[in-house]
Amino acid sequence: MSKAGWTLALILAATLATAAQDAPKKDTPPKPALSPSQAVLDSWNDVARKLNTMAEDFPEDKYDFKPTPAQRSFAEQLLHAAGANYYFTNLANGEKPPAEEAPPRANFKSKAEIVAFVKKAMSDGADAIKKKGDAGMNDLKVDPFANQQTRVIDYAYGFIEHMGEHYGQLAVYYRVAGLVPPESRPKK
Repeated sequence: MSKAGWTLALILAATLATAAQDAPKKDTPPKPALSPSQAVLDSWNDVARKLNTMAEDFPEDKYDFKPTPAQRSFAEQLLHAAGANYYFTNLANGEKPPAEEAPPRANFKSKAEIVAFVKKAMSDGADAIKKKGDAGMNDLKVDPFANQQTRVIDYAYGFIEHMGEHYGQLAVYYRVAGLVPPESRPKK
């Protein structure tokens, strides 16, 4: 066999050995499923982490960047994604929904103020999920947008999806601005 053939065989053997080590053991029982509230909390915290990272990472001098004039600025996207969460958080906590989906950009003079608002909104939502716990995930609330009863768990997942949609939009803002989104950067 040629030198290239031996090299290829060694690479293939090493790859198969690594895959075998990473495969679950057949005699090991599967991990138990997460509780309903923990599954919601993990999803919430994952997208919150991504948005918090973007809020901290994006250059302050580009916070008012818009890919087109008709779109929200980067800052307005963050304020909307975070502010809308209070429709979930307030209802889950038995409070009235907020008066507006997003606080006006004019209320925030700096990147630091926006970062603090985004982090607080994400944390407040996580705290509401923890407070509800498994027993509270099936509590019924009235969705003010649809005027329909909905379970807390379903309402939470709707807002997780909403945050994810805005995360995706903000990833495009990064690219259009000539930047690489944090999640797309090589891991250290």
